[in-house]
Amino acid sequence: MSALESIAASAHQTSAGGQIDPQFSIGIDLGTTHCALSWIDHAASDGERVAQGVLDVPQLTAPASVQAQPLLPSFLYLPHDSELTPADRTLPGQAPHGGVVGEFARTRGAATPIRLVSSAKSWLCHPGVDRRAPLLPADAPEDVARLSPLAASTRYLEHLRWAWEQVHPTAPLAQQQVTVTIPASFDPAARELTAEACQAAGLAHFTLLEEPQAALYSWIQASGGAWRKQVAHGDVLLVVDVGGGTTDFSLIAVLEQDGNLALQRVAVGEHILLGGDNMDLALAYGVARKLAQEGKPLDAWQTRALAHACRTAKEQLLADATLPSVPVVVPSRGSKLIGGSIRTEVTQAEVLQLLLEGFFPRVAASDKPQVRARAALTQLGLPYAQDAAVTRHLAAFLSRQLDATAQIEGLQPRAGASFVHPTAVLFNGGVLKAPQIEQRILEVLSGWLAAEGAPAPRVLEGANLDLAVARGAAYHGYVARQGRGVRIRGGTAQSYYVGVESNMPAIPGMEPPISALCLAPFGMEEGSEVALDAQEFGLVVGEPVRLRFFGSSVRRHDGVGTLLDFWGPEELVELQEIEALLPAEGRSPGEVVPVHLHARVTDIGTLELSAVPVGGNARWKVEFDVRAPASA
Repeated sequence: MSALESIAASAHQTSAGGQIDPQFSIGIDLGTTHCALSWIDHAASDGERVAQGVLDVPQLTAPASVQAQPLLPSFLYLPHDSELTPADRTLPGQAPHGGVVGEFARTRGAATPIRLVSSAKSWLCHPGVDRRAPLLPADAPEDVARLSPLAASTRYLEHLRWAWEQVHPTAPLAQQQVTVTIPASFDPAARELTAEACQAAGLAHFTLLEEPQAALYSWIQASGGAWRKQVAHGDVLLVVDVGGGTTDFSLIAVLEQDGNLALQRVAVGEHILLGGDNMDLALAYGVARKLAQEGKPLDAWQTRALAHACRTAKEQLLADATLPSVPVVVPSRGSKLIGGSIRTEVTQAEVLQLLLEGFFPRVAASDKPQVRARAALTQLGLPYAQDAAVTRHLAAFLSRQLDATAQIEGLQPRAGASFVHPTAVLFNGGVLKAPQIEQRILEVLSGWLAAEGAPAPRVLEGANLDLAVARGAAYHGYVARQGRGVRIRGGTAQSYYVGVESNMPAIPGMEPPISALCLAPFGMEEGSEVALDAQEFGLVVGEPVRLRFFGSSVRRHDGVGTLLDFWGPEELVELQEIEALLPAEGRSPGEVVPVHLHARVTDIGTLELSAVPVGGNARWKVEFDVRAPASA
């Protein structure tokens, strides 16, 4: 049975290593398909006008061929021992590793996908697997070495650290303030595992920041201080982030405090495994159908290889609208590897038709993501969204968050509104580099707003969509350190609850009902601590127990100590169950001890739950551990 390591808030900063005086604020975009590193030099910066750059990351692009590029593809190739020499797969001056990271890994893996680790970030947030176990590539044969999602994420960070220190040997990354980005919808375990990867890669002083917030920080920094002229008090900013593996939505309110504009994140969407990876696979199946009609059927292995080739074709076509088509090559499974390869093309029209109508269709504001009946047996893998329509997920998010601004003066929902009305939109993510996709989302959103008498949203022009998150993360770190410039207020991204089992007589076939006790309301700030001294609970010690935790992105009125007996299916989402063994400390195993609960959102951004015996000073601190589900 899986267990959470902790409940993480929107930021997570290490306290190990004490105080530092960094020369740089570093931002790292640890993306599903690409990683990037941006930096700000403190000495050369002043307020919102900063000296900022993006690191060109040395990486292999072919055997023994090295190039420095601003993006490091998030791919790791595990070659056969006889496939490449050590010199072919190792960068000059870098310690040898068992695999190849970056551009060469991506291109090599397109031909041999069973040796390619991809989408490690998506696996890192998969609650149904042991994310420390060597399980990637997911369907590799037994003779292929495997890595865990945690190890793969660590490898990408280690590569970035090595690349940085080649250029800045006197400013090692361990002595800098680093901000690493995560999806806003990352669950608590994924946030904690990302922090563990940072520590394993040698980042001694780091913060976790939600990607939509990082994109908004990048927009603020790029405006050179003019952002205040583009928004006003009462604006509700919608951040639409469609990346390689996930789709994220966030709402950020523009407020006025002491005569100055301020930003506050008011809503975060659910974790949606839907992004560029899905589009690549959809393209591959479309091309495979075309080849089958030409008498060239592909097997499953070739279709996987085709998906990687389609990713490259899609990126080229979206980057250059004048390209009519891009050739793709499907490797042969036979002995004639070159002569037996199948060549075809992916056209601009195919890409736009598939992406627009398949992933961004025109839908109604009242639509919800479609759920299909599933087969009883399914292959193990990532829990992708069942509905590929991003616009339907957006409609559901805005409807669910109708009351997100209800308690903020001047931002109450319009009378008769059926969904929260954004007044401005910021786009982020490589998928949205295509202007046709951006226009389709605006068209659909504007139609929803017009139907309820609201104006069309403005578009906040962002920076380079591939680099905005890394640049914004660096700026966030700089602002946090300098204590000046705009900060986006966040706190916990959800309200968090712990399950409390009812005390009732045994009834055949019925488990005791569970109530949900609110420990941390939405937006609870780091460093906050609460004591639930008015309520007593019984704590079972000396034997294994289960702790059930819940999260909610819509219940904003619950305060600390609120006890829920009933809730709707969309109000609370159960997180992973935690197994713990609390020491008896002189008591009999299984004894129930009356306790008060204390909850604290730590300075490093995790929720710490302690139980204090009534009338005593000792306390039990729940120790969490992320592990694989137990076998049935």
